[in-house]
Amino acid sequence: MIQLPFALTEYKARLQAIRAEMARRNLDLLIVNDVANQHYITGYDGWSFYTPQVVLVPLADEEPVWIGRAMDAAGGLLTAWMKPENVVGFPEDHVQRADRHPMDWIAAWITNKGWGKGRIGIELEAYYYSPKAHARLTAGLPNATFHDADLLVNWVRSVKSPAEIDYLRKASRLAEAAVTAAYDVIAPGVRECDAIAKIQAAQVAGSPDFAGDITALPPTILGGENASAPHVMWSDRRFGENETVALELAGVVRRYTAGLARTMQLGAMPAKVSDTSKAVLEGMEAVLDTIRPGVTAEAVEAAWRQVIQRYGLKKESRIGYSIGVAYPPDWGEHTISLRPGDTTILKPGNVLHSILGMWMDGWGIEVSETILVTDSGCETLTRFPRDIHVKA
Repeated sequence: MIQLPFALTEYKARLQAIRAEMARRNLDLLIVNDVANQHYITGYDGWSFYTPQVVLVPLADEEPVWIGRAMDAAGGLLTAWMKPENVVGFPEDHVQRADRHPMDWIAAWITNKGWGKGRIGIELEAYYYSPKAHARLTAGLPNATFHDADLLVNWVRSVKSPAEIDYLRKASRLAEAAVTAAYDVIAPGVRECDAIAKIQAAQVAGSPDFAGDITALPPTILGGENASAPHVMWSDRRFGENETVALELAGVVRRYTAGLARTMQLGAMPAKVSDTSKAVLEGMEAVLDTIRPGVTAEAVEAAWRQVIQRYGLKKESRIGYSIGVAYPPDWGEHTISLRPGDTTILKPGNVLHSILGMWMDGWGIEVSETILVTDSGCETLTRFPRDIHVKA
């Protein structure tokens, strides 16, 4: 029996919202390439996206269709909510062949279904949708006109339901467990890879009540000079004496991600680290004081920037983004960004990961919170001391 993460009524409500936007754009069919969006619509969950797969959403009141590799259709029958005939597998002889492509087969299937004409919306910025895939799909559907529908589903996803928020609360507990594990294991002489192993164990098995999932971004621990670059991966390097270590971790439950960044100090804290941390922590308070319904995303960033300017600091990159259901390689939703120029008006149910990373010359610190926009203000779903954790 299928154990869906959400009630069937929730999937139907999502479809209704997506179709309303399709109708507004005058789209007859939506081809969904983003893996997180496919999961959001159908419940399908499998590590099969290294070969082409799509979800088709017709404007007409029919169930969506998942199409992927034939061997993975079995996974669709186990995880997706639609009737079995709406889980379709393309044949194995189309997998990684020079003379044919899965999109050739998918285009023919769409045509045979009677959906190969009219206005088709398609996600053109999805990570696993290649230029070749698009060329073969459009060549196979010559009677359709294609329109970029990138982020159509993402914006629907940006307002979370109570059930989604419940998963994010659970994910927040795993994020806290991951940071706790990092604090316990990281010390001078410990290898980065050994610390990561302990952190990942906490991410996956950090609660007896629910399972953790793989994170869409790998855990990041940045010690010494590596902390000046936000996305450097771990190695067998050993942590040194008196290092500042920036941690960007997360917890994930049923693919819903809560991020949590914190900073450790091994040994005595240098004055420059202490001074910068004061600015960052005060800036986070300004962010939390500003977030509420009706406020723009750029106003939140402006409140942060006003604080750090008093300390003589500046930060060019954004300070946060919408977060929720996610698959590799990214846990951001690609919609709301806390940065100048983003005039998106925050709504109750938006969930933001505000990450205040300061990457300096040869060192850096990070502090973040996963934040729910409520009816009257905001709530931090991650609840963990923000001060730099000093480990003598």
